[in-house]
Amino acid sequence: MDLQEKLVASYMAQTSATAEPSGLAKIRSAAIETFEQQGFPTKKMEEWKYTPLNKLVKTDYTVFPKKSKNLTLDEVQNYILHDVDTFKIVFVDGVYSSFLSETTHEGMDVCLLSAALSQAKYRKVIEKYFDTVADSEDSFTALNTAFGREGAFVHIPKKKRVEKPIQIIHFSTGVNQNLMLQPRNLIVVEAQSEVQIIERHQSLTDTPVLTNVVTEIFTHKGAQVDYYKIQNDHEEASLVDSTYIHQEKHSHAKVHTFSFGGQFIRNNLHFYHKDQAIQSTMKGITLVEGKQLVDHHTLVHHAHPNSESHQEYKGIYNGQSTGVFNGKIVVEQEAQKTNAFQQNNNILMSDKATINTKPQLEIFADDVRCSHGCTIGQLDETALFYLQTRGIPKKEARALLTYAFANNVLASVNIPAVKTRINALIAKKLGVNLGFNL
Repeated sequence: MDLQEKLVASYMAQTSATAEPSGLAKIRSAAIETFEQQGFPTKKMEEWKYTPLNKLVKTDYTVFPKKSKNLTLDEVQNYILHDVDTFKIVFVDGVYSSFLSETTHEGMDVCLLSAALSQAKYRKVIEKYFDTVADSEDSFTALNTAFGREGAFVHIPKKKRVEKPIQIIHFSTGVNQNLMLQPRNLIVVEAQSEVQIIERHQSLTDTPVLTNVVTEIFTHKGAQVDYYKIQNDHEEASLVDSTYIHQEKHSHAKVHTFSFGGQFIRNNLHFYHKDQAIQSTMKGITLVEGKQLVDHHTLVHHAHPNSESHQEYKGIYNGQSTGVFNGKIVVEQEAQKTNAFQQNNNILMSDKATINTKPQLEIFADDVRCSHGCTIGQLDETALFYLQTRGIPKKEARALLTYAFANNVLASVNIPAVKTRINALIAKKLGVNLGFNL
């Protein structure tokens, strides 16, 4: 039995043992049918041309955890942002950890998706939003829709500024060999509200793990969402991260993605503009080595006038690592006065590193300002020589130039503790002490 067959069979077994509202059950049933028909993506598909899945689909993953392990704060403290007060939703091997978490229902809901699914008072919100912006035809998204019963549920009411960031953290302990996790996050931010969210998936051992996560974010009129993804996992960990964002008038959604570790990372980030005067911001830093692969696929769909989108991704590839960037901007005929920018800059630190970059514009309006571009190169040898003549060792000089290359992405991070953490991760990846804090 291959992995696809195993997943379909496991879904049937799970369904027979789980009672859910009929509407949600129909959504899951349609999703597993989609996955069964499509199977896993192959390199014959244009969207997966440079991203092979052979190793992943040949692994015999455990769909349901058979063992559990309790974690102490000391074991995970390095992965939790602890130098700033935050709400925390923490999962261990797919199971909620109340000991490590800090949730709330005071004036807003920061809690579990499973709790929201089981309580009638949240049912209207779930029925209104769940699986309404996610791409139901995407194979990995359909798989998550079928299986995803646990994750974060965040509902911010109107005119609420959340004073503390929210951390969503998934730990894998390695007690379950070849574990496959399917977290599902639902985030609804009502009109004129603001929230900051930090998401991390972290394995604690070298045991292989595959995480297939889907996040749906709804930003209503005038809402602001500031979202940070920190990806710095072990070399045997793989991640497929699909995030779908629904934006309404005057809203501003920002997503920063920091990809430093993991054997395989695929980030699907889709923004859908449902009204005018909308802002979308996507920024990212990728710094990988060895045989790691990081694939960023972005989409901004401008369907209404007077909106803006800004994409800026920096990639630094060492060893035999591979990078993929496929960014698409679609501007419909009605979306006049659109201002869309997209830039992907890459540095290859090794002769064996590879980058495949494909910025795309599909413009059907005639009164727009849209631009895109990409660069691929190496460190400036003249600048490197200059720093060395000033007494800076070659290793530190290379690190400073590399850091300077990525720094403008860090400049837009609004949580100082996150900025400091990313700065430390970059220094560690470069193997130097940069000698300053952000």
